[in-house]
Amino acid sequence: MKKSYSCSEKILNQWIIGLFCAKYSGMLVLNDIRENKDQLADRLTKRGISDASDQLDDAIKLDDQRKQTKSELDAILSESNTLAKQIGGLIKEGKREEAEAIKTRTGELKSKSKQLNDRLAEIELELQTLLYNIPNVPHELVPAGKNEEDNITTFQVEELPKMSEGSKPHWDLIKEYDIVDFELGVKVTGAGFPFYKGKGARMQRALINFFLDEAISAGYYEVQPPIVINEASGYGTGQLPDKEGQMYHANADDLYLIPTAEVPITNIYRDVILDEAQLPIKNVGHTPCFRREAGSWGAHVRGLNRLHQFDKVEIVQIQHPDKSYEALREMCDHVESLLKKLGLPYRILRLCGGDLGFTSAITYDFEVYSAAQSKWLECSSVSNFETYQANRLKLRFKDKENKKRLLHTLNGSALALPRILAALLENNQQKDGIMVPEVLQPYTGFDKIMK
Repeated sequence: MKKSYSCSEKILNQWIIGLFCAKYSGMLVLNDIRENKDQLADRLTKRGISDASDQLDDAIKLDDQRKQTKSELDAILSESNTLAKQIGGLIKEGKREEAEAIKTRTGELKSKSKQLNDRLAEIELELQTLLYNIPNVPHELVPAGKNEEDNITTFQVEELPKMSEGSKPHWDLIKEYDIVDFELGVKVTGAGFPFYKGKGARMQRALINFFLDEAISAGYYEVQPPIVINEASGYGTGQLPDKEGQMYHANADDLYLIPTAEVPITNIYRDVILDEAQLPIKNVGHTPCFRREAGSWGAHVRGLNRLHQFDKVEIVQIQHPDKSYEALREMCDHVESLLKKLGLPYRILRLCGGDLGFTSAITYDFEVYSAAQSKWLECSSVSNFETYQANRLKLRFKDKENKKRLLHTLNGSALALPRILAALLENNQQKDGIMVPEVLQPYTGFDKIMK
């Protein structure tokens, strides 16, 4: 398969620019809002947020109220402490009337401090809720745009495969070869929960092990995380409140089924302070993923194109702020290497503001081409969240001067299985069977799926 140029050569300058542009991010960091409000508001308009400046103004006003209320409360507590010491001295001196008068004053202060405490809690909750609902600030490289039509293609293979006469889409192939059963999934669970059978199940297992082994060879440390999370974890990585309606919720226990392994793996480091010498941290994990995909319908969800449960191998990095864009490039190169080894035609997109995930500062999507469907299928998103998640997670590190700073978090699919399997089936079909890529054959134990 021929390509016109390499990903690394084509977008090298973009990564270099990125090294110097990772300044404005957070959930959101209030100091950044105060110092760079106009720049932040301008960046947020890339997402189509017309009232970004007003939202940031509201955050500043609430923070001012918080500071004023806190100052008043501190003054009252200080006076109360001073008076409490005086009462003891007056009683020792036998000045009970003066002591009683001061007690009356301390009672008034106690009542006032309770009011201020309640008011402070209200302001802090309102401020936190506002900040939780403001998305991450797009990176300078992110183009303005409304939807996927405004994404920028940074790389595409030069030649796309063409199917011979009689070639079939994967939803016909899986029936013909009896390797994935959607009807059985509907019977047992519902639509979007297929059974993988026989060589279909072995292909799944082969892809998972191949992706894990490749990540481990690239320096990632494997973890197998839980597939349910608590509410704090959902807020930590930004799935809550943004994607609450898209996640499966176990109401009785107030737990959520994970939409991606990013969530539990990144939350390993919630409320953690690392030493600079520990960086970078690189983790990989395989999990099933669960997404309600509410409102999804039509041809684009047919077959394996969109499921409610699917398997995915996720790579996660915790990085020094000065090195996160080098890490983003490395992660994109890793995903690209997997697609090359599988022999799949692919392209890379830089997402526009309107298509950017809520918590992401910049995202590169990888898509594989399905010749049988004549369409591109997303199989990976690689994102840098800069300090946005770290601020929610309270994930920091001590630098060489022993100063605490927020870290940068990144993650990427390496890879999501359903559309990879669909593309492999469609692009490798022959008259007498479906060829298995050479790199998978040691994992499958067979080189062809036969009828």
